[in-house]
Amino acid sequence: MQLYNYFRSSASFRVRIALQIKGLDYDYIPVHLVKGEHRDPAFVARVGDALVPMLVTDGGATLSQSMAIIEYLDESHPTPPLLPSTPMARARVRALAQMVACEIHPLNNLRVLKYLVNELKVTEDAKTAWYRHWVRSGLEAFERQLQLLSHERSAQGLPPSVLCWGDAPTLADCCLVPQIFNARRFDVDLSGLPLTLGAFDACMALPAFQQAQPSACPDHEA
Repeated sequence: MQLYNYFRSSASFRVRIALQIKGLDYDYIPVHLVKGEHRDPAFVARVGDALVPMLVTDGGATLSQSMAIIEYLDESHPTPPLLPSTPMARARVRALAQMVACEIHPLNNLRVLKYLVNELKVTEDAKTAWYRHWVRSGLEAFERQLQLLSHERSAQGLPPSVLCWGDAPTLADCCLVPQIFNARRFDVDLSGLPLTLGAFDACMALPAFQQAQPSACPDHEA
């Protein structure tokens, strides 16, 4: 397999985590977003949205969009699973993952930040304030959801979650960890989020997350 990605891209980071959890070998192919390499005609010809990550499977098929890629990996390489065994638990994990991937991340990705500055002419300070506001409010909602799920698990006689759900990494953890990394880059206030940061810290104690982080990428100094 080949993974076309950028070391700071949180969507790419999600997929790297999944690949590491699954123990899957892949070729790392950097695509520098800040330098505009994703707009190269050769890359655009292979993936319609001209975004990273893009996964090329062993069979030569190209897949885009991190959530779809991760679910493909989970279905094609089911051990260890990234989604729980029951329909309700899978729905809970998907909801947590989508709180990051569909609510927080789209407002703050590179394209949006560049549009704010280049087209709407906002200042760097205003751009940073935008980023911090939406990430903070999104993570507050994530924390509330973890609190609700903790009460639900307790009522069902289940042990407290060490990670986002249970004690094994799931799709939700694959999404949360990159978002926290980026939040720290922008000095977002992360106080008062004990369950969220507890899950993050538990994830980062695991080799798969350590090996997938941006500083471990071959292009991290590019």
